[in-house]
Amino acid sequence: MEKRYIFDMTTAQLSTRGALTLPKKMRAKFGWTNEVTVLLEDTDQGILIRPAVVSPIEYYSEKRMAEFDTENNQALAGFVFPTSPKKKSKK
Repeated sequence: MEKRYIFDMTTAQLSTRGALTLPKKMRAKFGWTNEVTVLLEDTDQGILIRPAVVSPIEYYSEKRMAEFDTENNQALAGFVFPTSPKKKSKK
């Protein structure tokens, strides 16, 4: 038989703007600090809230892209790329 655990439960109120404040005890339990980004997932049991991983996106100008190309070409100068062996043709 599968073991079932009872976790702390509490209530929170949704504001008129749609904001939901998680109780301090619950935020502390999961190590969530101010400005944490979370994912909200619609499940059969309700809404699942979990931490999200957010990675910044960098945009490069055409000038910076050209600099990357120059740096790559300098780094690869003199490098000989291996070639695959040629297959013998059947006659």
